[in-house]
Amino acid sequence: MNLTERIQASETRVFKTVFPNTTNHYDTLFGGTAMAMMDEVAFMAATSFSRQVMVTVSSDRIDFKKSIPAGTIIELVGRVKQVGNTSMKVSVEIYVEQMYAEGRDLAVHGEFTFVAIDEHKKSVKIIQ
Repeated sequence: MNLTERIQASETRVFKTVFPNTTNHYDTLFGGTAMAMMDEVAFMAATSFSRQVMVTVSSDRIDFKKSIPAGTIIELVGRVKQVGNTSMKVSVEIYVEQMYAEGRDLAVHGEFTFVAIDEHKKSVKIIQ
């Protein structure tokens, strides 16, 4: 499998319902909860791509473009964007849609950087 095919095969999509226990006093999804979900989806995409032990080393610019109300459905989409020697960047988008209406909107976008590590927690080359 070539690099483009591996990137396509590792795309990760997760759907969730936004329940009240994950919202703040404005009845919108907590920003920290959104970031945790994004990191998890990014981790899945990075691991699926590399099949190695991957750890998050940074989150880069997370833009909250639209609030995510309770009672909506969200889709998190993780895509490997760049692969280096020992690290990779994964982009994650959160789309929000009303349960009983058509259409969806991009609500949050961010990037995460992961590093492949060995059993001694030292960075290692990403196998391509």
